[in-house]
Amino acid sequence: MDKPIVTQAMINAYDEYTHLTLDRRSFMEKLTKLAGSAGAAAAIAPLLAANKASAEIVAANDSRLDTKDVTYPRSTGEMKGYLAQPKGAGGKLGGVIVIHENRGLNPHIRDIARRIALEGFIALAPDFLSPLGGTPEDEDKARDMFNKLDAGLTVANAEASLAYLSKLDGSNGKVGAVGFCWGGGVINRFATKSPELKAGVAYYGMQPAAADVPDIKAALMLHYAGLDDRTNAGIDAYRKELQAGGKTFEIFVYDGANHAFNNDTSAARYDKKAADLAWGRTMAFLKKYLA
Repeated sequence: MDKPIVTQAMINAYDEYTHLTLDRRSFMEKLTKLAGSAGAAAAIAPLLAANKASAEIVAANDSRLDTKDVTYPRSTGEMKGYLAQPKGAGGKLGGVIVIHENRGLNPHIRDIARRIALEGFIALAPDFLSPLGGTPEDEDKARDMFNKLDAGLTVANAEASLAYLSKLDGSNGKVGAVGFCWGGGVINRFATKSPELKAGVAYYGMQPAAADVPDIKAALMLHYAGLDDRTNAGIDAYRKELQAGGKTFEIFVYDGANHAFNNDTSAARYDKKAADLAWGRTMAFLKKYLA
């Protein structure tokens, strides 16, 4: 059987479903029209979505790492998270908070934490749905839960994560953060509130309010997908504010790449060339500011 053809219109419809106004039923109706039949739509939908089965690039039991689920204090209650660090590190290491997409702390984000740990960092992937009981198995339920989160509380929980990570045994006290999609937006807001954040890397994240940009202290690296018109609409204004404030930042736009191009569990949207280039830039940036 021939591999289904995924068009840009289908990818745009999926983005509308996961970030804007479409519900699951409306998305499938739109995809059916674009694909030509319900059968074709059923074959294409899994290519657009993230596949948990392909989430593991670094094995959960990789012998080079120490990994565990953790809980730590937040302003009201506890945060849940996943901690990964290299075994037998020869000195103190920088810490990296890994902020998930609008699917919560799933296997892919845990894998990202392990990849970052193998680069020589202590990586903490918090579950920002902790105030609502934690990330559920059902991704549609997880997405719905994000609408119930308080933005100010989310930033406060990011700060609590920074405080926890900076004080861990083996930490050098310097903490940066990497965020994807929803998490990229959190990085941008977090940077406007936290004087302790040393470096922030936002992958296709929504920009913060212009009035808050002067408060940024962290060095920033901002990755955007060339085809992501929704997120990219705010790039020029953000760049202007960052420049006006004399901030340390780099912006990269990856031509031909879609939103979520780094997520290698989504066959239709993953762009290996863009992802590899952005990853190399990100690791060099974090090593520069967290050493």
